[in-house]
Amino acid sequence: MKRQVKAWLKFIVGVLLFLLLTGCWLLLDISPAMAQENTVNYTLADLRYQDFSNKNLEGTSLAGANMQETKFRGTNLRGTIMTKGSCVKADLEGADLSGTFADRVIFIEANLTNAIFTDAILTSSRFNGAKITGADFSGAILDTYEAKLMCERADGVNPVTSVATRDSLGCR
Repeated sequence: MKRQVKAWLKFIVGVLLFLLLTGCWLLLDISPAMAQENTVNYTLADLRYQDFSNKNLEGTSLAGANMQETKFRGTNLRGTIMTKGSCVKADLEGADLSGTFADRVIFIEANLTNAIFTDAILTSSRFNGAKITGADFSGAILDTYEAKLMCERADGVNPVTSVATRDSLGCR
């Protein structure tokens, strides 16, 4: 009888200890915080042909998203994550992409007229045939070769930052 009571007590103490440790683990959970509260996560989403014009998408994740021919005219995309996204023929005219992490993004034939890319990370991104008139790339991290290609067609001055596209790309 005493053995059964001891066994039950050990079992109960073990269960209580397990619950206590689980509760402490949940309270001390140090999972990473989101970039911004109440943002929508569009990671790997198919956003083709959608219209996000003049929306506030600051801090949103668009990583790996297909944004072919998507409209982002005048959209706040500050601090977004666009890694490995496809913006083929997307319309980003007047969009603010300051501080955006957009490495390996395809901006082929995109409309980037008057877009702001200040302090953005654009490594390994492609801009073939993109309209960059008035775009501001000040402080952006770009592949040297890609910047050189863009210098061949760079013109205009950004109406918000008053920075010439050629100057922001470091064209000679």
